[in-house]
Amino acid sequence: MAARNLDRSFGFLLHDVSRLLRIEYNRRVRHLGLTRSQWRVIVHLSRNEGSTQTFLADILEIENATLARLLDRLEADGWIERRPSPTDRRAKHLYLTEKPAAIIDAMSRISSQLQHDTLDGLAPNERERLIDTLLGIKRNLLQMTSAIESPVDSLSERKVAAGD
Repeated sequence: MAARNLDRSFGFLLHDVSRLLRIEYNRRVRHLGLTRSQWRVIVHLSRNEGSTQTFLADILEIENATLARLLDRLEADGWIERRPSPTDRRAKHLYLTEKPAAIIDAMSRISSQLQHDTLDGLAPNERERLIDTLLGIKRNLLQMTSAIESPVDSLSERKVAAGD
């Protein structure tokens, strides 16, 4: 009985779908030559160029030291560059080089195809209803956590408001 309940448990099901989606996406982008952690940094940096390391670490929900190691490797390989802050001599702002442009496009195409494949068999109105339902759930969760405001929460709220 307990296993059956877990199969229909919202939290378990959402986690399993998310995990399987990550596994399949990783499989599809493996040929691009970046680790999952590296492409996450590149994608988030493409949306937040000029961010500081601390801001990016908050968005990625990883420790600053972990991000520093990823950034060191990406910088050494020519994917990103660090530029000094004009207002804080200790801070560096992060920018993509020209190198990731083609990979970001490829990742976007792969992501679109994966979304299409994942939602295969659902009618267009069912797809829209699913997205609307998930957005509603996300809004509810953001409201529950709004007392603990962070850059991640603010970013997520802006994206929900913008319909992303």
